[in-house]
Amino acid sequence: MPIKTKIRDFWLNIRKISQILSLFLYFVVSLLLVLSSPVLATLPAHIYTESSLTNATITDLEQGKTLYDAGRFTEAVEVLTKAAQAYKQTGDKLKLATTLSNLSLTYQQLGKLTEAQQAITESLQLLADRQNSPVFAQSLEIQARLQLLMGKPEAALIGWQQTEQIYQQTNNYSGVVRSQINQAQAWRTQGFYRRAIKMLEAVNQQLQSQPDSLEKAVGLRSLGNALLISGSLEKSQEVLEQSLEIAQGLKSDYDMAAIVLSLGNNARKREKKPDAIAYYQQAIKLSVSPLTKVSAQLNYLSFLIEDQKLTEAVSILPEIQSQLNQLPPSRNAIYSQINYAQSLIKLGTANRQKQSNLDSQLPDMSKIAQILANAVKQSQILGDRRAEANALLSLGNLYEQTQQWPEAQSLTQQGLIMVQGSIIPDIAYRLQWQLGRVLWQKKDFTGAIAAYDAAVDTIKSIRSDLATINQDIQFNFRDSVEPLYRQSVELLLQSQAGQQNDEILDKARERIEALQLAEIDNFFQEACLDGKKVLLDQVVDVENPTTAIFYPIILPHQLQVIVKLPNQTLKLESINITQAEVETIVTHLRKLLVNPTAINAVKNQSHIIYDWLIKPVESELSARKVDTLVFVLDGILRNIPMASLYDGEKFLIEKYAIALSVGLQLQNPQPIVQQQLKALAAGLTQPPPDFPNFAPLPAIKSEINYISRTGITTTNLIDEQFTSKALEKEVNSVPFNIVHLATHGQFSSSADKTFILAADGPINVKEFDSLLRNRDETQTQAVELLVLSACQTATGDKRAALGLAGTAIRAGARSTLASLWQIDDESTALFVGEFYQELKKGNISKAQALRNAQLKILQHPNYKAPSFWSAYVLIGNWL
Repeated sequence: MPIKTKIRDFWLNIRKISQILSLFLYFVVSLLLVLSSPVLATLPAHIYTESSLTNATITDLEQGKTLYDAGRFTEAVEVLTKAAQAYKQTGDKLKLATTLSNLSLTYQQLGKLTEAQQAITESLQLLADRQNSPVFAQSLEIQARLQLLMGKPEAALIGWQQTEQIYQQTNNYSGVVRSQINQAQAWRTQGFYRRAIKMLEAVNQQLQSQPDSLEKAVGLRSLGNALLISGSLEKSQEVLEQSLEIAQGLKSDYDMAAIVLSLGNNARKREKKPDAIAYYQQAIKLSVSPLTKVSAQLNYLSFLIEDQKLTEAVSILPEIQSQLNQLPPSRNAIYSQINYAQSLIKLGTANRQKQSNLDSQLPDMSKIAQILANAVKQSQILGDRRAEANALLSLGNLYEQTQQWPEAQSLTQQGLIMVQGSIIPDIAYRLQWQLGRVLWQKKDFTGAIAAYDAAVDTIKSIRSDLATINQDIQFNFRDSVEPLYRQSVELLLQSQAGQQNDEILDKARERIEALQLAEIDNFFQEACLDGKKVLLDQVVDVENPTTAIFYPIILPHQLQVIVKLPNQTLKLESINITQAEVETIVTHLRKLLVNPTAINAVKNQSHIIYDWLIKPVESELSARKVDTLVFVLDGILRNIPMASLYDGEKFLIEKYAIALSVGLQLQNPQPIVQQQLKALAAGLTQPPPDFPNFAPLPAIKSEINYISRTGITTTNLIDEQFTSKALEKEVNSVPFNIVHLATHGQFSSSADKTFILAADGPINVKEFDSLLRNRDETQTQAVELLVLSACQTATGDKRAALGLAGTAIRAGARSTLASLWQIDDESTALFVGEFYQELKKGNISKAQALRNAQLKILQHPNYKAPSFWSAYVLIGNWL
């Protein structure tokens, strides 16, 4: 590779890493400010009397709360510990219990969970005879928060349900709302999305019944932020706007600023940049708190840099610096400094690229390093390990960018020491990743691989137990997670030094599988459920030895294709083509495929991709009598059907049966029981009035009739009968192994935009997921096949097929058959009839049944174009 290209790529990678750190800190600085903070336990007002409490102790308690609110947690621990000792001496159990619960909460903020557990246990023991009191409820609330942090959402849920009851009895409405929001978080952490949403809806109803007040405005703001984290962005916006209206009526600038900042974060998540900028500017004007103001300013600055408005960005630097200088030492103040330093780095890079000649107005690298070094120092003074680890991460990154490898390595390793034994994996994985990059640059492949492995393991721990990660942080997956996996694979393959190593190849494809599962988790904003599965290699080598598996991996400068042939070790083929070129060619083919008149153009374009994936091993496929190909596709390759690849004479479907798999494992790899096929079929010929962009599907009735004609037992829901409630009722009462849905639907890279249409409106993929999974509790027969015959991937969405993969996984069906784009409904009806006719024959796999049906359509004089027959893909169990 030319040296100029290497240098360019190095700085591009550095720029991406800088963006990752800035993005991470944007969420830390902004979301932490506006989400409802854990409530410090308080004493009933009547106990603050001269006879029961000394002025010195009152001062300690108030000072502890003040320090906590300021983010000065180590100092708060000292003050609260002193107060607790005073209460022990006086024997005042109630005040001691209250102080200990506050101490537990403060320890939680420091990540000292053992000390937090000890303090809250002692507090609750002291309150054993006051289990219906507000003080007991507050302590129990703090214990539940600790349980969620420790990965015990079930226990946390029970605790918050109990606090809700106590708050109801004592007419503490804000406590009730807080308990319900926390319960929703516990449900969501366990994967019960619908229950979480129902709980949040109940919170909203509770708040609506209350008169307008600042307490109601704060409750709605908390609810809006909880909905934001849950991914319900439109509902979040609606609730936040209502909160803002109340705060405006009460003329509370402090609350208005906090709400507007939340609305800015919401708009940012919805990718509504102009709206987000307007909200941030409004928050800057309204803010009476320097911390809130600087957070809005930093978010606004990041947008200016992204939009290349460098002169305007430079003009607001003095004001931001002034606001930073006013901040008292605290975790949030430190994060603001780090965020500011990262923005300065990005601004300097943009200035050099644009040649804007603003150098004299920008701090140089030494000044930026001083800002970060000061953040490290302040963290040490505060005793805040999380903040110190974050500051060391950013300072190490600065040295990485200036290619000062020893300093970068030393600072990063110091940060790793800080996070050992702490529940802060969101920082740990970034430090491990950074160390891996630095060691890679130093050609220490063994150390670099170990560091990347550690980072991936940390991400997996976050996936397995979402409660271990700060719930206020939402990763931007493409920027902060995906590059880690791809760089890791590139490093593994590069470390082979030209000699193929089967263990390395196996590890590389496992890493890509982990990436795909992480993508699905990110799609749903929660960890997907795992089931008992069998490795694909075992299926290919033993149960189905006429199958080959392809794992294409898209890297920045190469397309790597790992191939598993029956009873053979893994094989690697490398194609020297950049990621950008792959995406250009695949995108062009995807556009051609939907055009029935572009048959020759499709052949020419798909021939290129055939040469990448199939041609290098086509002779071995023939020699081993392979008749089925399974693809574990990566990235944009998911958006095209492998059936359409062309070898110069034939399409791939004319030579092989084809299926897709999301991962390296298959759930219950058994053939469908052909002699006992029972289907639940639902169809909608006319879309609901609110969806005028979807055309009528008059051939739906013919499609469902074709299924019945094959002899398969069917239960039908047609048109007005096909409602979400009717579908749920049939799903839970009728024994069947096939669900066939003939209706419009859309797959998108966003779960909120992935749905199928019923007569009463859209069924979102998350609702659909819960609907089918609830069936497991009432029916013993699994859904072997889910068919979505009129769905399509969202136009212009490069990752739209992610919604299809997510639907396939979360529906709980063994296999999913769906279309990548909408096809003429008459040809669809013919295809469906042929498919079920083939499936009913017996002694044929689902992949072969699909192939035979596609070949029948391909041979039809009216439907021979790939746009009619190639869109159908089978995901999951192909047997």
